[in-house]
Amino acid sequence: MLELQRTIANPVSMSGVGLHTGTTCTMTFKPAPENYGIKFIRTDLGGRPEIPATTDYVVDVSRGTTLALGEATVHTVEHVLATIVGLQIDNIIIELDGIEPPIGDGSAIQYVEALTKAGFVQQSAPKDYLIIDETVTYHNEENQIDIVALPLDNYRMTVMVDYQNPALGSQHTGLFDLEKEFVTEYASARTFCFLSEVEHLSDLGLIKGGDIDNAVVIVDKQMNEQELEGLRNKLKIDGNVTIGENGILNSKELRYRNEPVRHKLLDLMGDLALIGVPIKAQILAARPGHMANVEFAKLIRKLYQQKKIVKKYQLVKKEGVVLDSTAIQKILPHRYPFLLVDKIIYLDLDKKVVGIKNVSINEPFFEGHFPGQPIMPGVLIIESMAQTGGVLLLNSFPNPEEKLVLFMQINNAKFRKPVHPGDQLHLEVELVNRKSKIIMMKGKAFVNEVLVAEAEFMAGVVDRDEKINTNK
Repeated sequence: MLELQRTIANPVSMSGVGLHTGTTCTMTFKPAPENYGIKFIRTDLGGRPEIPATTDYVVDVSRGTTLALGEATVHTVEHVLATIVGLQIDNIIIELDGIEPPIGDGSAIQYVEALTKAGFVQQSAPKDYLIIDETVTYHNEENQIDIVALPLDNYRMTVMVDYQNPALGSQHTGLFDLEKEFVTEYASARTFCFLSEVEHLSDLGLIKGGDIDNAVVIVDKQMNEQELEGLRNKLKIDGNVTIGENGILNSKELRYRNEPVRHKLLDLMGDLALIGVPIKAQILAARPGHMANVEFAKLIRKLYQQKKIVKKYQLVKKEGVVLDSTAIQKILPHRYPFLLVDKIIYLDLDKKVVGIKNVSINEPFFEGHFPGQPIMPGVLIIESMAQTGGVLLLNSFPNPEEKLVLFMQINNAKFRKPVHPGDQLHLEVELVNRKSKIIMMKGKAFVNEVLVAEAEFMAGVVDRDEKINTNK
């Protein structure tokens, strides 16, 4: 795999009809600077809105992956993104004068040809690989979908499909060398659907640009001549429509014996591009689809964001520690004697954080609370929770070190056991709700697995240099 970032050398354009919307669009690929990433630009809309290709902008996954930012939408991006991943391109501008890229023949080969014609440029910055160092799993019981990422210092992908349908049967495929196999073995695998789905998809307003030249239709039901003619008229297909002897509508020849599962791998590769960075991992997927792919990509993207935070603030990696006291001081404004969290041992962004506070006899508040019988003030236990909870906001703001988190409300505070010098507070804080700069959190404090305090609290986030109005 390449170690330096890559873009294209020259702009290149292509035009055609979108698979689902049936609209005509011209798409132009353009070079982009280092660390730019992948962005779609709607040139036909005022302000030329840019939509980053990440899971944060996915709005629909019905028979394709749709991105949107405000009113700007781009449908069916997965084949384009798979091509960009397959050609190991990191930075690229994708301009469109419509809402959906041209579908071509239903595969990614036309995008490969266009980008290869444009040429490639090696950039100076190193690739920002996300190296998977722990197993990540996704399971959907209802649809029996499983996707797993395993640690590997490379990029490999294995996919299995089994639709419990004799017309397709069970198929599997594996990509083991991105540079050698993507273009020759996967880029030309076309999208497919079952004959029994076609009318339903049409009734849903999808496949408006679909025809037998840009999709493989697998015959899983019999239709008489009258029904086939109705289907031809409904889909506005030129020429005859016949039930093929090979199990494919109009006897279309497959490019590979297992072309459908190869296309599923192509879709998965494109959807995982929405992680936002190239990955090194072994991906195993059983019966994947766009919804599952995107949910799995969200899990991996969150892992990337957490690793990025740790890399930014933690200078030395320590076993069992996500953020140490030095890292915490780069994030929170609190200092002695009011920094009340010593380390973060668990972080699930936007969900939960676990911090540790070692309670020492040297704490200045013990001198007066209480002489001869030192007890940690309950309000400071809540403050410890709040400071721990502040770490949950790390991915909410570009520069969290420039923010202050202020109490607005405390509810249901309960102090169940006293906390003494020598105790270690285990602080668990969950994010309940977040609206703009108002955050609701719920915290619990334990000593030796015994609950000693809990509370719900509301906090507001302000800039550190913002003048705080205390006359409220």
